[in-house]
Amino acid sequence: MVGILWSGIAGYLYAEITIAAILLLPFISAQRWQKIFRSNLIKKIESYSHIYFNVLIAILSLVFLESIREMRKYNEALEEVDLKNNRESELAAQVKLFRAQRNFYISGFALFMWFILKRLVTQTSKQAHLEAECEASQKQAKQASAAAQILLDQADNTSNKKKEDNDTEEEKSLAQQLDKTKEDLVKTKIDLKKAVSDLEAVRKQAEGTNREYDRLMKEHSKLQQTAGETSSKKE
Repeated sequence: MVGILWSGIAGYLYAEITIAAILLLPFISAQRWQKIFRSNLIKKIESYSHIYFNVLIAILSLVFLESIREMRKYNEALEEVDLKNNRESELAAQVKLFRAQRNFYISGFALFMWFILKRLVTQTSKQAHLEAECEASQKQAKQASAAAQILLDQADNTSNKKKEDNDTEEEKSLAQQLDKTKEDLVKTKIDLKKAVSDLEAVRKQAEGTNREYDRLMKEHSKLQQTAGETSSKKE
């Protein structure tokens, strides 16, 4: 039963690594992930996501604490005098200690990867939202520029046709509309710059997350290699 439990935890860790690698694929855009996250199936799961998150955190925390307890238990067993005089019992205790250390690394990385996955999903959704806002601001800026150009052309045509010194009511109305359009254009450009800066900040944060993930994967590989070498030496 215990072996099945730790096999399940190891499988869950491999699944987490696979999902994180898929989320980091460069050719899948954040907007496409956003469409997937907004699908009906994901929305149904998302309604209970806080329950799933808390339950998984509780389970992983319990197995992590259990692995620490087992490591301490077998460390103390190796220090006993009787085991040092009994070679077979000492080897058995060392094997159990190695398994406890392996379970410690597996449960620890599984717990840590769960937080990484949650962070990746949050950052991907935020990036997709900012990209959508940026595109909307760009379209709005183009529309405002086109409207301002039309008003300028109308104002130029009207001023060429009217040679009187006093402005007509129509010219005043066009001038007011032109001023308002210019203000809207300035406001839209400011919003666009803000959206672009926010998007750049999210991209930098995502790059930092990617670098941290790569570093953790290298440490995980080194720990697995060290555990493998320790097992080989003990055998």
